[in-house]
Amino acid sequence: MNQVEEFNAYRERMNSKLLNDNNKIIKRIFNLDTNAFMEGALDVKTKELLGLVASTVLRCDDCVKYHLETCYKEGISKEQVMESLSIATLVGGTIVIPHLRRAYEYWEALEAS
Repeated sequence: MNQVEEFNAYRERMNSKLLNDNNKIIKRIFNLDTNAFMEGALDVKTKELLGLVASTVLRCDDCVKYHLETCYKEGISKEQVMESLSIATLVGGTIVIPHLRRAYEYWEALEAS
């Protein structure tokens, strides 16, 4: 199983467990997240790039992977992703560089899949 498949399988399995536990607050947070990234005053691509930058600055590798995959599926170019990640690195500082490395590696895995 490759890196992308492994991440998605784990995410799907654990999300199902969390949602099946039937916690109203968790379900509402998941719903809010889904709705926040839908088309609105900002298009989906812009929202995904914003999510990618915020996730990188906050150093959430799982979040970065999720937004990278959605960016890839939305047809966002590698150049657009890298420019967004450069802003994240500027804002987040050098502590973000390890996350930048993993993001680049995951993007390569997406391109290879």
